[in-house]
Amino acid sequence: MPRRAVTQYLSAERVAEIINKRGIGACITGVASYINQDFLRWNSFDKCARVANHSDVGVIELMPIADDKTYAFKYVNGHPSNYRFNLPTVMAFGVLADVETGVPELVSELTLTTAIRTAAMSAVAARALARDNCKTMAIIGNGAQSDFQALAFHHLLGIEMFHLFDIDSAATDKLEANLSRMGVQTKRFASIKEAVKGVDIITTVTADKTNATIITPDMIEPGMHINGVGGDCPGKTELHADVLRMGPVFCEFEPQSRIEGDMQQMPADFPVTELWTVLSGKVQGRSSAEQVTIFDSVGFALEDYSALRFMRDVAIELGMSETLSLIPAMADPKNLFGFIDHHVASLATTNVTTRASAAFVS
Repeated sequence: MPRRAVTQYLSAERVAEIINKRGIGACITGVASYINQDFLRWNSFDKCARVANHSDVGVIELMPIADDKTYAFKYVNGHPSNYRFNLPTVMAFGVLADVETGVPELVSELTLTTAIRTAAMSAVAARALARDNCKTMAIIGNGAQSDFQALAFHHLLGIEMFHLFDIDSAATDKLEANLSRMGVQTKRFASIKEAVKGVDIITTVTADKTNATIITPDMIEPGMHINGVGGDCPGKTELHADVLRMGPVFCEFEPQSRIEGDMQQMPADFPVTELWTVLSGKVQGRSSAEQVTIFDSVGFALEDYSALRFMRDVAIELGMSETLSLIPAMADPKNLFGFIDHHVASLATTNVTTRASAAFVS
């Protein structure tokens, strides 16, 4: 019998079902735990910056990473104007493959899962960098990622009140409604400056692919933690350069972050610290309650590896695994052409059996 390479498959609908069964808070917490574990194995991974193809309307990217057992990649786009076609601005899928054989062991949607992993990564960083007992956070940009950011900070850091601002009032309406259903308190504001006043954490998660200045130095107060999420590709920023000079700047993978993050505005010798060094205890994060800390987040492939592993493991645990016939099953692996004839013969046999069954029934 031909040996089949088994590929597990997680559709968008199946992932939504998993999230509903496990709970959004538990899923964010679980992905955060996997991210933390994998960042502590930082030097075990073969890493590179993502491969990006830019156009006038967006970007399409591949994000690979591997350790000695598993290779992973994510395909992801960013098209801010997709709302015109009633499509998400970000769409993604991902793969986990066995390094020893190359067999793709999992193919999964990553649009929903990326939203969870991005928020989980922000919370992992904030737990290491924000001051203790934070209770308030401003969310600037109330689009698709904002709900997940709020829930991650609510569940993992105990944030009780979220200040909301977006130039699109309908986006804020959406975020208010979703968080209200989850029992999370919000307050909307008419300007960024009003929204960030007095908060413990500022999260920026805007979508426009421009060198924008969302947060300026006059908005920053002592002790704030800035979670900069929206600036994530060349030519796209959210923080004024002087904001980056107000405190230590932390990132995921420096070679990628210098190209894509808000730090792309800074000279090559501008000091930044990779977050894994803080999580592992090699480097201090926040040094005082009054210090301003900045996490310049762009999203890194290791986070997708972590999120894919989490979703795969939960699907297996819940008995919700499906399989995908992705690789030909061949009796002789050197005879790929023979698979075509074998498939035609199998199909003919199936058709004969089907016709005979239909005749018997009639």
